[in-house]
Order: sequence, then C-alpha cells, then structure tokens
Amino acid sequence: MSTDQTPTAPENGFPYTLTRTLDAPAAQVWQAWTTPDQYAQWAYAVPGTVEMDVRPGGARKATMRTPEGAEFPLTGSYIEVAEHRALTIGRDVPGRPDPATTTVELTEQGPRNTVITLHQTCDTAEERDGAEQGSTMLLDGLTGFLGGGGRG
Repeated sequence: MSTDQTPTAPENGFPYTLTRTLDAPAAQVWQAWTTPDQYAQWAYAVPGTVEMDVRPGGARKATMRTPEGAEFPLTGSYIEVAEHRALTIGRDVPGRPDPATTTVELTEQGPRNTVITLHQTCDTAEERDGAEQGSTMLLDGLTGFLGGGGRG
C-alpha cells in the first residue's frame, strides 16, 4: 500500500487529491464502495443507514459515526457512474446551492492491485483540511476492509 498527497493551488477553490494503491482488483474495490452492507463495514456508517442507488441521479444516504461517537447524516446523489472505473458523487451541504462533489477513480494495475484516486474541491482551506482528513480515514478503512482486517 502506498499513499500520495498532491498539494494544489487555491485558484479554483481548495482542491485535494489522495492516491492509494490497494491490494485488490478493481471489481472488489467497486463492490466495497457501492454495496451498502460492505460500505457500512469500512466507511464509519451506522449499520442499517446506508442507501445507495448507484446510477446517475440515484440517491445516496448514510448516517456516519465518528471515532468519538458523534453521528451525522450525509445525503446526496450519484452524478457519474462508470462501473469498476469511476464515481462522481454529489454531497448535499447545508447553505450551499450546489452539491460538493467527490470523484473516485479506479485504475487496475495487474490482476491484484488497484490505484484509487479521490479528488475533491472545497470552498475554504478549513473545509478542505477536514474533508481531506475524513477521506484519508475512509481510505484507511477501505484498505483494512479489503485486507480482511476491518477498518484501517
């Protein structure tokens, strides 16, 4: 497993990109990211709260639980779906007219490895820092899940 972080300039908001090589084929990573019961096991979601209609325009809901035990709802929809290759997810943000988007790209490297690249642009540096921390936790959880060890 490797993780790279790419700093970027704030000309068009405050973006970040996280890249990680996973020890799993793209189909397995896709299933973990798009199947409610699998997603709940690694993504800090409260069991039974994950709903996914994985198609463009389809709804996405979950109640997330932080490691400290705080719970908060996430809602949104899928903007783009390319099976086993990419997802663009729009997340509803209170007070913001347009959804915040996150793009997840999967690039298979041989039969057992997949490079996952996660992109997001935030409105403020503070929002970016929090989102990047949360995304890093998600990738840690996904890595642990795919390795058979649970979260991170």
